[in-house]
Amino acid sequence: MARFVVVPQWQGSPSTRAMALIDGADAIAGDLPRASSVRVEVPYEAGESLDTAVLRASTIRRVSGHVRETLDGLRHERIVVVGGDCGVAVPAIGHVAGDDLAVVWFDAHGDLHSPDTSPSGAFAGMALRAVLGGAPDGLGLAPGMITPDRVVLAGARELDPAEDEYVRGAGAHHLPADEIAQRLADALAATGARRVYVHIDLDVLDPAHMSGVADAQPFGLEPSALVDAIVTIRRLLPLAGASISGFAPRSPDAAVDDMGAILRIIGALAKD
Repeated sequence: MARFVVVPQWQGSPSTRAMALIDGADAIAGDLPRASSVRVEVPYEAGESLDTAVLRASTIRRVSGHVRETLDGLRHERIVVVGGDCGVAVPAIGHVAGDDLAVVWFDAHGDLHSPDTSPSGAFAGMALRAVLGGAPDGLGLAPGMITPDRVVLAGARELDPAEDEYVRGAGAHHLPADEIAQRLADALAATGARRVYVHIDLDVLDPAHMSGVADAQPFGLEPSALVDAIVTIRRLLPLAGASISGFAPRSPDAAVDDMGAILRIIGALAKD
């Protein structure tokens, strides 16, 4: 069984409801085995940009350091990081990065902005680009640790023009939601990887099946299709780590409504 690292970071989100991500992480944590869970404390303060053009960069950088320290203490265990916003995946991927690692990034959005192209300045919209070395020091991985040809962006259907241009030019694999079942295995094989990290933003799911996200987009995956995709990935490659993010329920009752799907997804990631 995996170990769970709960990181209720909200500072990377562009949403006016960003602090609901704390409630979402806490709701998920409440259904996880306590003995297998570790919580990384996240400050409530927003933080400063520190001339990075990334909103709240000082706090995001500090939390990233705490995540790295926590993961270093769990080096021989398989980890599922529970956010919070998508930025929690960046240090988690860094923890297992290597030239044999592929990243499958399930998300309705590209998360591929740089500080120069981001319309919001929010780090969550730059998280995958930060994995690829496109973030200021202390916020992302070093260039080359993960290369675009080893990234599969799955389910993204709301890409800004700058993100679309980057995907086309960089050579990342982009699978629309309705093509994941048919193309995922081939895309993963094309990365040449021997291990895989899976990140899931819950907005990859269709709004009919997941209400507790800040920026829902139509024509997403059904939970069963996402679970099937995880099973396919794990059949093909060893899972080096995983993260799940983006749960921002509007109320405790709404959180309960979504929790069944979330726990099925976590179960697919965590099972031995």
